[in-house]
Amino acid sequence: MDARLLGKWGERLVAEDLRKKGWTILETNYRCRMGELDLVAAKGGYLSFVEVKLRKSDRFGRPGEAVTREKQRKLRSAAELYLQEHPTDLQPRFDVAEVWAPQGINTQNPRIVYLENAF
Repeated sequence: MDARLLGKWGERLVAEDLRKKGWTILETNYRCRMGELDLVAAKGGYLSFVEVKLRKSDRFGRPGEAVTREKQRKLRSAAELYLQEHPTDLQPRFDVAEVWAPQGINTQNPRIVYLENAF
């Protein structure tokens, strides 16, 4: 399966899981000249910019380790533009959702691990 399609599948899983936990999904795949935000979600007093990382194994490390300093810089820049376009009183934060799916989209029970305030 194409890695991009697998990633989109993981993003849909995370969005649905967040909805079940009471989050409101405000944006999916927000794109701007600075990059892309996988999910923008709100709950309570927080506006969370969620980066979703899916892996089939930990052979090359945890999924969240793929959110490098350069990736963090791009996410911050994209979030800054998002906030300029969508002013809010909510406290912004950056979360990472790690999705473990050993059989890809055929995984019966993919595991999602949230890293709140990841950076």
